Amino acid sequence: MSRLAVLVACLGFVVPSAIADETATGVVYVDANGNGRRDADERPLEGVGVSNGAEVVKTDASGRYAISVSDDAIVFVIKPDGFRPVRDENHLSRFYYIHKPNGSPKALKFPGVEPTGPLPEQIDFAMYPQEESRQFDVLFFGDPQPRDQKEVDYIAHDVVEGLIGTDAAFGVTLGDILFDDLDLFENFNRMVGRIGVPWYNVIGNHDINYAVDRDELSDETFERVYGPAYYSFNYGGIHFIVVDDVHWMSDGERRFYRSGLSTAQLDFIENDLKLVPQDTLVVAMMHIPLVKSTPWLEPRRERLFRILETREHCVSLAGHTHHHEHVMIDEALGWKAKQPHHHIINVTVSGSWWSGAPDENGIPHTMCADGTPNGFTVMHFDGDNYMLEYRAARKDSDYQVRISAPEVFATSSATGQVFHANVFNAMPGAVVEWKTDLLDEWTPMKKVNVADPVHKALFDAEQPAKKAGTLAWRGMSRPMKCPHLWEATLPTTLAKKTHTILVRATNPNGQVLTGRRIIRIQ
Repeated sequence: MSRLAVLVACLGFVVPSAIADETATGVVYVDANGNGRRDADERPLEGVGVSNGAEVVKTDASGRYAISVSDDAIVFVIKPDGFRPVRDENHLSRFYYIHKPNGSPKALKFPGVEPTGPLPEQIDFAMYPQEESRQFDVLFFGDPQPRDQKEVDYIAHDVVEGLIGTDAAFGVTLGDILFDDLDLFENFNRMVGRIGVPWYNVIGNHDINYAVDRDELSDETFERVYGPAYYSFNYGGIHFIVVDDVHWMSDGERRFYRSGLSTAQLDFIENDLKLVPQDTLVVAMMHIPLVKSTPWLEPRRERLFRILETREHCVSLAGHTHHHEHVMIDEALGWKAKQPHHHIINVTVSGSWWSGAPDENGIPHTMCADGTPNGFTVMHFDGDNYMLEYRAARKDSDYQVRISAPEVFATSSATGQVFHANVFNAMPGAVVEWKTDLLDEWTPMKKVNVADPVHKALFDAEQPAKKAGTLAWRGMSRPMKCPHLWEATLPTTLAKKTHTILVRATNPNGQVLTGRRIIRIQ
């Protein structure tokens, strides 16, 4: 078989054991006494979704469902509003049953699922009532991506410690939970579990088992730890979908990943959304951004677009690229609905892969290539409205704009001197203005398409030692053109004294972001 034929076969997403030969059945019920099994007096839950990864069925009046399964399947319940599934000591939800009678292949580099044996006569899902406000917050981590335990500890001190006691409803890691060493899953989960809120996980390209040739086997370790690689749940009147858009493949000579979605997953998303009211906000969460699709997998992305376009209210988040950006996906990018789709490429916890000079605590500054400090985001929900708030690691929540300017400006300059403002969480269409503490009028700033000056200066300073092989830390990533950078020129008429530059950015959704910097004129 030619390399092209092998590649075409891989892109067909052929799923082994795709023909179902058994039926899973059970009851979704309220576990009133918390003993983990259904007692005769415990009430069933009607209308709750249950899936096999492609089909979605609803429980009947007796809480019962029946769904077909293959010998490599995960049956999972779609959490309804006002209830939660079983959670473990690390606040991970156990809303699924893995059916792999023979277990995962033994040739995996990291352990997969042990043989589960015959299909149980009944697979019941216990639910527990919980209060869910229509106004709530969700934490989003992009790419924590620790290589080893030392970097797991970086995450603990840089981000997690500051979140302990948060009132967020839950958190989500948008893939690249780890950096290839899947033995770290348990330590990572214990560390993030200290935050104390339910946590969901998206699979990333560094969370898969590279010792296989097929995508269908690449997530066996992830499944052992977290369950299905794609699923959905409801909270506070909003529908959340976790998407697996990492496709592992081989062309016969090498193994590699591409962005892509299986037919079964697209069937699941389509069937899932058929049961979600049209006025419900849908939040899709994935690892590889929708704007990074692989050309020969484009039909799969187009089908996802066609499904999501049917929704009146929809937003999506991704990680992967290690920068922070709001993208409005429109007709030029293949979106056919009248209203562009809001897609958020989330800032990463690891920044630029834990690179750059360490601080007094031994943690690298790890600035992202667009100049955004590493960190996370908080998404505020209120009905079908939402707003994303960027948070820099170990910084106050109001640190939203970094102004880069010389310490001293010379009045002798005939044209004035330029300064820049990196508005980390600016959306397309943001209006950015500046003034000083002694000027009453706000003046518009000009958006520019260049590298962030602070990141570039740090990167350039590293290069001599990097070339000489004497750099004492992991080198920073190469600067990219920052998608949220503005510049302005100070007038030559400013008095010779100390001034405060003020910057105000107003996003199209009304969100206002501010920053300030003290300068001297002489």
